[in-house]
Amino acid sequence: MLRALAVDDERPTLEELVYLLNADPRIGTAEGASDSTEALRRINRALESGPDGPDAIDVVFLDIQMPGLDGLDLARLLTGFARPPLVVFVTAHEDFAVQAFDLEAVDYVLKPVRRERLAEAVRRAAEQRGTAAVPAPRIPVHEPDPDHITVELGGVARFVPVDDITHVEAQGDYARLHTERGSHLVRIPLSTLEERWRARGFVRIHRRHLVALRHIGELRLDAGTVSVLVGTEELQVSRRHARELRDLLMRRP
Repeated sequence: MLRALAVDDERPTLEELVYLLNADPRIGTAEGASDSTEALRRINRALESGPDGPDAIDVVFLDIQMPGLDGLDLARLLTGFARPPLVVFVTAHEDFAVQAFDLEAVDYVLKPVRRERLAEAVRRAAEQRGTAAVPAPRIPVHEPDPDHITVELGGVARFVPVDDITHVEAQGDYARLHTERGSHLVRIPLSTLEERWRARGFVRIHRRHLVALRHIGELRLDAGTVSVLVGTEELQVSRRHARELRDLLMRRP
């Protein structure tokens, strides 16, 4: 089973995270560290004891914004280790997702942490460590609603109508959904949303962008470059997608 270290400078949050980890049957032991310096000391000790030693650590659940050495700094240091533990970021901020996956993080969990979301992060870590044979906690599974997509906002699951989404932006393993009222980060690859929403009028215009045709206000041509106006935002269209987009817009009712 996995041996975990949770790192967070807020004591109540750290205690809750350790409690939730220890309740997962795939976690053998979970301990806490209150800052990156303490965590680095424990990780060094774990590496010295070897992968089967008493202090070994398989995965670190790591807050990002901490005083002194922050979570991203610690993760960068770990990439230089010969046998680093896996890293799962646990943070209240969406804005660091791209940096997190550039550092090859296993997952990116937003606070407040929900039990089922943490269980998914543990599952991913267990798969990478080859310990996924232990059954996961039983969590209710709901069939996806084709007219809505579930997002997390302040620890609450909300259902955003697909028709309200103007465009989608790829951010590593995540996608950012844009609406007229704001944006939401979801852990779904852009390619999956492209396939799922093709029949609903979404079209790929760039390797990073998926756009709802009904929300395109203008198609702009300027010195050989193509862009579209979606609300107040201008998005570039790649050459490979320009002809298909023009054809679709010409056929649009």
